Amino acid sequence: MSSGDDGRDRSSDDPRAEATTDPAEPSTTPLLQPADGVPPVLITPEEFADAAARIAGAAGPIAVDTERASGYRYSQRAYLVQIRRSGAGTFLLDPIEHPEALAPVIAALDGPEWVLHAADQDLPCLRDLGFLCRQLYDTELAGRLLGLAKVNLAAMVAEFLGLGLVKGHGAADWSRRPLPDDWLNYAALDVEVLIELRDAMDSALADAGKDRWAREEFRFVLDRPAPPPRTERWRKTSNIHTIKDVRTLAAVRELWKAREELAQKRDVAPGRILPDSAIVTAATADPTTPAELTRLPVFGGPRQRRQAGVWLSALQRARTLPDDQLPSRKTPSVGLPPVNRWDQRNPEAAERAAAVRPAVREVAEAHRVPVENLLAPETVRQLCWDGVPLPATAEAVDRRLADDGARPWQRDLCAAAIAEALNSVAVESDSPDSGQ
Repeated sequence: MSSGDDGRDRSSDDPRAEATTDPAEPSTTPLLQPADGVPPVLITPEEFADAAARIAGAAGPIAVDTERASGYRYSQRAYLVQIRRSGAGTFLLDPIEHPEALAPVIAALDGPEWVLHAADQDLPCLRDLGFLCRQLYDTELAGRLLGLAKVNLAAMVAEFLGLGLVKGHGAADWSRRPLPDDWLNYAALDVEVLIELRDAMDSALADAGKDRWAREEFRFVLDRPAPPPRTERWRKTSNIHTIKDVRTLAAVRELWKAREELAQKRDVAPGRILPDSAIVTAATADPTTPAELTRLPVFGGPRQRRQAGVWLSALQRARTLPDDQLPSRKTPSVGLPPVNRWDQRNPEAAERAAAVRPAVREVAEAHRVPVENLLAPETVRQLCWDGVPLPATAEAVDRRLADDGARPWQRDLCAAAIAEALNSVAVESDSPDSGQ
């Protein structure tokens, strides 16, 4: 019996409708609700302790998922944690009221393999709660390594298990209490067959000779440090490109910062405090009185009228900033310039990129893996920008890729092809006809 086989008969007793007959889609049996029903939401320390004991008493991988309230809340905290383990069942945990009482559950999950779909989305908020993942299986990443055209959970469950997941509440406001029954049904289904999907995908990876690739990628995801905070996030304001005057840009920045402070204080998504379009409108119009501000679109509503002083103060700060504190018209460059500008900035790097990027793409196509998963685009760009001593060798390229964080499987596939591409550029440059 595989780790995902819990002995349930999936043919007659499961609450599913007739199989799909659309010839354009894989034939699936709709999975409308969990086979054992929707479990209750656990809230109290006693309920957490009981769930932990049941999870610890079972065996095999543990399916884990979370639901957040992106688009509604400022924070990216988890408002629901879903856990499933064969032999223990499914658990829906509300971590909001008693987060400190999660300790027994955290301990039960410390050690066994976790099965997540798109781990980058769930690991940060789980870590914020104190959960520690030591072994990871990411089914979305596995799908990418297999070269699947669609790697969302529903598509992969249909492809590998022949089941059709009920979807539709992923973007909901999961901070709402109480949570509606149909949302809880959706949440439980997200882990209902995740372990079975993991087993099917693991077999497919082994058959394709990609199981080592997957293990190295999963470890990389677990060990990768959190990215540094983005700088000058205010420059991501929608339609900011329409503003050319630096004083008006300063107004956008000050309004954005005021909105950010309110959003963080109230734990509300910034766009629900004030939309980007209103920030650009106010910065451009530059009103100086409440009457002028509230005549602008959006600002005439009751909530914005109450906050008029906040926005007017931000605009006043922008007006009075010294010239040396005004933002630049362009976003300060970070990292390498865009490749389409290399011809002027670094012609030799442009030549290397013209040879190396197609070579990497050819390797990716040959092994049916997305080029961005074969090698991080930034790694390829940096190597092309810097170059390596010529004549390039596979060993030298391998060392360079390792320094940039490329995994062994990536280097095994790419080092020789990149070295050959780099040497082809050198040969062409040395050709008598190259200067004509």
